[in-house]
Amino acid sequence: MRASSSLTNHPSSNKTLENKLMSPSRKQALFISSLIILWYSSNIGVLLLNKFLLSNYGFGFPIFLTMCHMTACAVLSYVSIIFLKVVPLQRIKSRSQFIKIATLSIVFCASVVGGNISLRYLPVSFNQAVGATTPFFTAMFAYLMTFKREAWVTYAALVPVVVGVVIASGGEPSFHLFGFIMCISATAARAFKSVLQGILLSSEGEKLNSMNLMLYMSPVAILVLLPATFIMEPNVLHVTISLGMEHRFMWLLLAINSTMAYSANLSNFLVTKHTSALTLQVLGNAKGAVAVVISILLFRNPVTFVGIAGYSLTVLGVVAYGEAKRRFK
Repeated sequence: MRASSSLTNHPSSNKTLENKLMSPSRKQALFISSLIILWYSSNIGVLLLNKFLLSNYGFGFPIFLTMCHMTACAVLSYVSIIFLKVVPLQRIKSRSQFIKIATLSIVFCASVVGGNISLRYLPVSFNQAVGATTPFFTAMFAYLMTFKREAWVTYAALVPVVVGVVIASGGEPSFHLFGFIMCISATAARAFKSVLQGILLSSEGEKLNSMNLMLYMSPVAILVLLPATFIMEPNVLHVTISLGMEHRFMWLLLAINSTMAYSANLSNFLVTKHTSALTLQVLGNAKGAVAVVISILLFRNPVTFVGIAGYSLTVLGVVAYGEAKRRFK
């Protein structure tokens, strides 16, 4: 009887018992929520820091910045896979597979460099509006390269995606033609890479998860970007060192930016693994809107009602496209 009363008189024991009996579903929900927060903060953070460094900080070297990102991805991918064992190491099995990975890496480089160049000339809000047209280019390349056809409803959903960007372009006070061309090119290259990846690494023996793919793509990207940096941005080292001496936090910003670039890839993989590709697509649509709002608040770039209406129409089109693809598989 005494033992019984001692248990009932200690509320702390009950709390400890409750913690031990926390349902696995609650722990899983907390874990997934943390992953989503990491994914949002990494993606939006690297986007805003890119804009800050390239157009507000005087660091006008998008190719070198992309090389920094790829270097961080190469080193941190190696640490995550070899030492932390986030995923098992998948080895390259043939010369043919390596050539396919190298091809993907070059296309990926083109998309990232194009996106970074566009940020020198365009506000983040408009950059995100153009980037939302990725499904249009994905559908187009899928049809041209694999003759894969979707239901007519799916293609119809792409109409507001394109119309929205046309409207947003007309209502963008800071519109810059070269920046727009680079942004469209980067968006097309991103879509081309995803379709090409599905074709090149479609056989069971050659499939790689995104973490291992990044491990092998990053060094190839560095080899491509290194000579491109010194040819197209010859004064990068002099200016970077000068900025580093003038601004104490220059190197820290560059390191944080590069780490965030890797974190965005890692969290993208983990969110897809623990939820689904569809969930990631929905979250991506919302992420674009959040990035637009934050960028407007931070950079104070002017926006118009026409521009906001165009971007909203594009996002609605992307949502409709995702829903149509899900229903008419």
